[in-house]
Amino acid sequence: MTSKKNLIKTLGPGILFASTAIGVSHLVQSTRAGADYSFGLIAAIIIANLLKYPFFEYGSRYANSTGTSLIDGYKKMGKWMLILYFIITISTMFFVTAAVGMVTAGFMENLFGIDTPMLMNSILFIICLLILIIGKYSLLDSLIKIIGGVLLISTLLAFSLTLFHGPLHPQQFQLPDLFWSNKKDIGFLIALMGWMPTAIDLSAWNSLWTIERIKQTGYKPSLKETLFDFNFGYLISALLSICFVTLGAYIMYGGNSVISNNKAAFANDVVSLYSTTIGDWSYLIIAAAAFSIMFGTCIAVFDGYSRSLNKCVELLFQTKNPVNNSKINQLFSLTVLSLGSFFIISYFNGNPKGFKILIDLATTLSFLIAPIIAIVNFKLVMSYLKQKDRPKLWLQIISYLGIIFLTGFSIYFFMV
Repeated sequence: MTSKKNLIKTLGPGILFASTAIGVSHLVQSTRAGADYSFGLIAAIIIANLLKYPFFEYGSRYANSTGTSLIDGYKKMGKWMLILYFIITISTMFFVTAAVGMVTAGFMENLFGIDTPMLMNSILFIICLLILIIGKYSLLDSLIKIIGGVLLISTLLAFSLTLFHGPLHPQQFQLPDLFWSNKKDIGFLIALMGWMPTAIDLSAWNSLWTIERIKQTGYKPSLKETLFDFNFGYLISALLSICFVTLGAYIMYGGNSVISNNKAAFANDVVSLYSTTIGDWSYLIIAAAAFSIMFGTCIAVFDGYSRSLNKCVELLFQTKNPVNNSKINQLFSLTVLSLGSFFIISYFNGNPKGFKILIDLATTLSFLIAPIIAIVNFKLVMSYLKQKDRPKLWLQIISYLGIIFLTGFSIYFFMV
């Protein structure tokens, strides 16, 4: 009984990670993969989930073992690495947050039937900021567990019914054209793997959330308990990516319907995947669940980036009394993040294909910087953890394979 109570106290960061991952990479990219290529890209999705796994796991492992975040670890490696991570964060955070915000606003427009994109994004960002400033981590943790559970049940139900009914149109194993002449297929493949399950530089968020959960509960879990929490969330995320590919393939591939580049119309396409299999009566329920999970993802992205920025500034500039200034720093970080992201959204909003372009841009950027973070995370756990807390041989082997995989595809992308 004590063991179960302690495990419940530990659960949180892993579920939060799963919620962050399920957003754009699953609802958008996995669905597009199934609709456009049937099961031709399922191997790429499985490989990306497998070979990127260690570098996310190391965030939770490092935080439990050292009591500090990966960002603190980056400073141990040298100030140059901390500065590099800070630059990477600044360079990508507006595009990533804008992409997540645009998708969430699309589901919001679809749910409420309101076609005012910039107003929806404004309302969305303000609500996210208020929740994080007033409720902080505890409210975020509670929200994610509720809405994540609703979407999980809905997705598994739709997936099961889809398998039972079978595909609406004939399927074929359509592989993408990866030769030099077809940049479209190569670009989508890189974008798909960029956020599958999510961007590797977000691994630092795992460590920050793990530390925050310990502060919230007052319980210091064992390494085994922390890794169970992370693995639970990661496994859910990986399984759901397969579910979304299947939904896209069985319902949309080979038919006359094409996934829209308009965010509100795209949201309707995704929700229709569920209602087609479960029944028209479920449309509103699924629309609410899909918006909820994207809303949770949006809040988590705001929280993760603001925490990362605050930690970087604290370590780079050795700010005095960081605890007393934490609220001011958080408000400043959230304000800068929301304004910058809102500007990116307004820039792409006028383009008919702006939704698709922004998603692919954000996911591609994440993939191209992934090798750097992967190498550094691996070096951190191998150099600074106690021998008993270091990854086992099988995990080290996957790490080497993952680094080769990420580096190779990044080079290939630049060559093409």
